[in-house]
Amino acid sequence: MSTAAPHPDLTVGPDGVARCAWPGLSHADYRDYHDREWGKPVHGEAPLLERLCLEGFQSGLSWLVILRKRPAFRRAFHHFDPERVAAFTEADVERLLEDESIVRNRRKIEATIQNARATLALREQGGLEELLWTHAPEPTPRPRTFAEVPSQTPESELLAKRLRKVGFAQLGPTTVYAAMQACGLVDDHLVGCFRAGASRSGSRVTGLHATS
Repeated sequence: MSTAAPHPDLTVGPDGVARCAWPGLSHADYRDYHDREWGKPVHGEAPLLERLCLEGFQSGLSWLVILRKRPAFRRAFHHFDPERVAAFTEADVERLLEDESIVRNRRKIEATIQNARATLALREQGGLEELLWTHAPEPTPRPRTFAEVPSQTPESELLAKRLRKVGFAQLGPTTVYAAMQACGLVDDHLVGCFRAGASRSGSRVTGLHATS
């Protein structure tokens, strides 16, 4: 039986499974992220804050760099517990700027603290989860090639605007769309990828616009 991929934007590994042919997917940790996390619905305040902030840190860098530093980010930012991060001071910023295990960018570190504070403030307006999942778009035809996967959408533009309005930083429409993919608000696994269509399954949340 042939193990050739159906088209160039898919790859078939030694396990015979067809996957999106992301650059770097030959790395086991990156492949694991594609198989187990990317596009899978994420819920909960801290996990959603983490995805938003890590996408902000990724801007201008390879996602593989962020993925491999994620354990260090989680340690540095107390698993993105918004109450703990919101209490960070300038001394914490300076401490993190000396931490070689994370991305040492003052603007991004300060944005993470600001985003934690904005997350706490959002609790009076329904919370971060409700804000994000009410911007989950209706399903569209599944992309067949990377060229069909957008870098931003009207929904990500609107969500980025809403996030900025309530105090979030470092979250433009392209970064927000990447977060929407990471959190399962959209499922951009290509046609033919074994993960295609599975990501949104069972993702409906009572009271939120999250389609199954």
